[in-house]
Amino acid sequence: MNESAMPPVAQDRPQAGSISFLQALLFWLKLGFISFGGPAGQISIMHQELVERRRWISERRFLHALNYCMLLPGPEAQQLATYIGWLMHRTWGGVIAGVLFVLPSLFILIALSWLYIAFGEVPVVAGLFYGIKPAVTAIVVQAAQRIGSRALKNNWLWAIAAASFVAIFALNLPFPLIVLGAALLGYLGGRFAPAKFSLGGAHGAAQQSFGPALIDDDTPTPKHARFRWSRLVLLLVIGAVLWALPMGLLTALFGWHGTLTQMGWFFTKAALLTFGGAYAVLPYVYQGAVGHYGWLTPTQMIDGLALGETTPGPLIMVVAFVGFVGGYVQQVFGADQAFLAGAVAASLVTWFTFLPSFLFILAGGPLVESTHNELKFTAPLTAITAAVVGVILNLALFFGYHVLWPQGFDGHFDWPSAIIALLAAVALFRFKRGVIQVLVACALAGLAVHLLPN
Repeated sequence: MNESAMPPVAQDRPQAGSISFLQALLFWLKLGFISFGGPAGQISIMHQELVERRRWISERRFLHALNYCMLLPGPEAQQLATYIGWLMHRTWGGVIAGVLFVLPSLFILIALSWLYIAFGEVPVVAGLFYGIKPAVTAIVVQAAQRIGSRALKNNWLWAIAAASFVAIFALNLPFPLIVLGAALLGYLGGRFAPAKFSLGGAHGAAQQSFGPALIDDDTPTPKHARFRWSRLVLLLVIGAVLWALPMGLLTALFGWHGTLTQMGWFFTKAALLTFGGAYAVLPYVYQGAVGHYGWLTPTQMIDGLALGETTPGPLIMVVAFVGFVGGYVQQVFGADQAFLAGAVAASLVTWFTFLPSFLFILAGGPLVESTHNELKFTAPLTAITAAVVGVILNLALFFGYHVLWPQGFDGHFDWPSAIIALLAAVALFRFKRGVIQVLVACALAGLAVHLLPN
């Protein structure tokens, strides 16, 4: 008989008082340092630790929280940690869980960004990044395939994906406009063709019980997690103040058009458009950070994504690299304070990127959860996710162009990069190797090619 199917032993249920705030804090800190593997890997780690081993939350409640986080813009794994921390230890529990999910990767990326800027031209470092760039192209293609296989369930959604690709590739429409257009199509589709736009339970239903849990299937919703208008208004006011104070200070010190002020404004908008995960918002970050503001070059953007893939924490933390390079190169504090400018810029863009995620959970959680299964709310998300597939495919083509034709189509075709990209794709698609393994292997291959005599 399957052990998981046996009746749970009552005394095995964790007691609410037995899991202190300090115990939870230490776990969230540990998670911040081991959360490799992108959203799928991070969610898997949390499931193993919280559902299977520690039994702080039941399988069904875990999946319910995850499906809710999937409806929101922002990194779903970080929001899931915030959500569970909030359920267990109220507002501060959610804040601590969410902050510790991000903080280690921020410090690591600031250090790696500085090493990249300071030593990026050293032959060994340049060789490693020479191999990483084509690997990143293959990784982005895999992301499009992975999201597409889950999202494009019928011809209507395929058509939305194709239309979004044409919109951004051929018409160069801004990413926010594409998201709004897809949301409108999804809303109309939910009304007139509901069967084509149902969410479909992306993460399925709970199939297994791992025994009694602290937050179990039958555990009532805690009082602090129930919807109250007074609490919603209070949290929205606090969120507005937490956004307006640093933005007002930046405007007073540097003016509205100052680099740091514009970074704060730009990444606030980016935070509200991350439906579908980090890969979905990267084209928007590229359009703004590379194309409009010139904070970094296309090559640096590819390198930044590679660094984001190799560090713990949500992949959207690549914004910290964008901020660091932009602040460092623009020398917003002067030539003698380039590192400080980069570190401050990285911290600021992280603040403005993640602040909305906390508000979505803490303020909107009780309200949105009550409407989770209503098609009029989920159909726009289904269409947006389909549009994201076309946008990510465009991003892959952009990366491929800059990797394979580094001097443009008029220059030479980079055959070694093409071979590395092909081998990376085979490793990812055929042999199902992990992202870190592929990046390491391609980095070593790039180093070998780069150091070979011409």
